[in-house]
Amino acid sequence: MTILDIEALERTSAQHDPCDFVIVPRFVRADQLAAVNRDFPAIEEAGNFDPAQLEYGPSIQSLIDELNSPEVKAAFSRKFDVDLDGLTLQMTFRKYSKLADGNAHNDSKNKIVTALIYFNEDWPHDSGRLRMLRSTWNMDDYAAEVAPQDGNLIAFKRNEQSYHGFNRYEGERRSLQMYWVKPKRQATSKREKGFSLKRSIKRLLRWRPRFG
Repeated sequence: MTILDIEALERTSAQHDPCDFVIVPRFVRADQLAAVNRDFPAIEEAGNFDPAQLEYGPSIQSLIDELNSPEVKAAFSRKFDVDLDGLTLQMTFRKYSKLADGNAHNDSKNKIVTALIYFNEDWPHDSGRLRMLRSTWNMDDYAAEVAPQDGNLIAFKRNEQSYHGFNRYEGERRSLQMYWVKPKRQATSKREKGFSLKRSIKRLLRWRPRFG
């Protein structure tokens, strides 16, 4: 029995304002959510934690294995029309949110596709719902929001307008975040090329011909 409903991801159309994104309700199958929550990592504080740092049960291990599978990568690649081969998949778990979390922001340029899965079994709160925003200064100007419950998925392809955040919430807010990112050496190489070009331009601007 698989934990994720890949067919639901395939059926759900991507939206394109303010970036390419998709929301899939119950991406974690309803009959698997209780087991995933039973085996959820034993996290006691706010923050994002690498799975290698954590202790968890077999359903979480199955979830991690499935998310690392070629089938899942291919589904996200098709959904966002992007080649994910050669990229690194990074993953973190989070159990608690603090009031300082949720600020509107955009991901760094080395993140190509970001996905978040939520595990709370209900969410009666108005705050704490992730929003796809059109700016970093107006939390109420958003294209869509998702409640952090029921195995819901929100995923997006990073661009210059892929802002996101949520109104402040303090308490248990279970999630898994994952990113397909450029390998460090590739990202570093591009930065170094950029710095080299900037240095060359600065040298040219400083240079003055000498006469006489």
